[in-house]
Amino acid sequence: MKRMDPSHDQPPPSSPATPKLKPEERRARQADRLTTIRLRMLIGRELEERGITAPTAIGEALGMPAREATSLLTRHQWREGDVALLQAAATRLGVHVPGAPGDAGV
Repeated sequence: MKRMDPSHDQPPPSSPATPKLKPEERRARQADRLTTIRLRMLIGRELEERGITAPTAIGEALGMPAREATSLLTRHQWREGDVALLQAAATRLGVHVPGAPGDAGV
């Protein structure tokens, strides 16, 4: 006869509660997410227009390792620091980013 492990009857330990973001922090993150989407689209379009499609070539064009560059352009999860990396990549490519700091059109 099999003995039942008593731990199976207990609910899993609760994970520590994640602190709620303040409304201004939530707005800032949402703005960053939208900025990353716009930058990825602009950079992707520029690379495509230049015929740069291979991961190695993308990495060279953006000045970073191929894996890091393709991950930066394709990941769906927002990460802190992505905006700065994407802005640097856009600047390196000479891509005009509407609404960027210093943009006269804002």
